[in-house]
Parts: sequence; structure tokens; C-alpha cells
Amino acid sequence: MIKSMTGYGIASFDSGSTKYTVELKSLNSKFLELSLRLPKAFSEKEFQLRNDCSKQIERGKVNLSINVEKASSTVNAAGIDKELLKHYFEQLKSVSADLNEPTSNLLQLALGLPEVVKYDEETVSEEEWKVVENTFKQAMAAFQKFRSDEGNVLEQDVKYRIGIILKNLELVEIEEPKRVPVIKERLNQFLSDAVGREVIDQNRFEQELIYYIDKLDITEEKIRLKAHCNYFIETLGNDDANGKKLGFISQEIGREINTLGSKANDANIQKLVVGMKEELEKIKEQLLNVL
Repeated sequence: MIKSMTGYGIASFDSGSTKYTVELKSLNSKFLELSLRLPKAFSEKEFQLRNDCSKQIERGKVNLSINVEKASSTVNAAGIDKELLKHYFEQLKSVSADLNEPTSNLLQLALGLPEVVKYDEETVSEEEWKVVENTFKQAMAAFQKFRSDEGNVLEQDVKYRIGIILKNLELVEIEEPKRVPVIKERLNQFLSDAVGREVIDQNRFEQELIYYIDKLDITEEKIRLKAHCNYFIETLGNDDANGKKLGFISQEIGREINTLGSKANDANIQKLVVGMKEELEKIKEQLLNVL
């Protein structure tokens, strides 16, 4: 069973006073590219979250965000450093007088200067972290289900396209026996036009024809192409199926299709080969999104 690298999962928990939301999103990438957006209070948990994501996600360009919404908008501040506020205010007042500027908003400016308002250090309790961790697990489960569902869609699509390649291969086998009489007649006509039919050594002609036909034989290519396609479908159902392995098999399929086309020497077979190549390109595009 394959999984898609595209994934999405979200989970929330509302305690009444606080709402926690965890969201996971991912897109294609050759490696794991993890980006975290966390509240300051959860920064010490970043390593644990990265470790959990690395174990479960494997590959993809992943964005993880944790959002905490407090029911009360009151800012918890330890207090105001009055002495520092007065110091800033007097300096601003002095500068304003020197520049002959209005002093109406000096207090507001002073309150915004460093260290005037001291806030309580943001921390997360163990109980609160357990809530967030459980919400993270729920989001991860939804994320993995999304990947599995998308993978199932991809699996059905590539199976369908492999089926078309195999169907075209069956049509090639029907067209192949028609080649020999056509090639024989073409060569015979060429020699007749070049040297005259009466001087052609038929025994030598038959020997050369057999040699030429042998060079155009596509039996091995047909056998290997069918085997690679069957192995591709078999691999799709394995637990260790992944985009890289399937990509390697598709390369082997492509080699056999190309060789078959180069040796076909027949317009009808060439058309079938072109159809195979078209389906294989679509398969390769889909495999770029397989985990």
C-alpha cells in the first residue's frame, strides 16, 4: 500500500478557557523539510515534536503549527517599572522641548520602550502539554489517513495506466507476425529494383533475411516488459512499497518500451509504443507524489 506525500490533518481541543489547535500540512519533497510554528511557551517542546514528526512522516515539505487561543484577552504583566518610566518620560520631554515638538503622546511612547512593562515568563505546565500532545496525535492520525486515502487514489490510477501498457503489449503481439512478410517483400522489391530479380540468389537472400529478422526480434523485450509491469503491480501491494522503488521499476519499463520501439520497424507497433510511452510518463508524474 502506497501513501501520498501530500497530506493534511487538523485537531482541536477547547477546555473552556483555552482552545488548542494543531495543524499539519505537507507537499512533495525528496527529503523531510520540517517547518514548525509554535507559541513561545512551547519552544522547549520543539525537539520532541521534530523527533515525532521525523519518525512518522518520513518525507515531504511539512508545516506544523500549534495555536493557543485564550478566552480572556487580559495580558498578564508583572507590573510597570515606574522609575524607568519616569526616566524615559523626562528624557522624551527634554528632547521634545529642544525640538519644539508637542508632548501629548510622550507617556504612550515611554510605555513602549524596553523593560518598562515586565511580563510574566511564558511557561507551559505538564498538564497543558499533555492536552496539546494528545491534540497533536489526533492531528497526526488525520494527517496519515489523508495520506493513505490519497495514496489509494494514486495506486488505482497507476494500476490503470500499467493495464493500458499491458493491453498495448497484447496488441503488439498481434501485429508482430505481420512484420516478416512485409519486410521480406520490401527487401525483395528493393533488390529487384537495384540489381534485377533474375540475378538474385534466393538462398543467399533467405540467409540474409533470417539474419535481418533476427536483429529485429522483440521477443525478449516483450517478456521483460511484461515481467516489469507485473512486478510493478506486485510492489504496489507490498508493505515496503515507496515512490523511489516504484520509480526504479518504471525506469526499467521505459528501457524495454524504448528498445521495443527502436526494433519494431513497423508503423502500427510504433503507434502502440507511443501510447505506452505516454502512459508511462503519466505514471512517473504520479510517482513523484508517492511517499
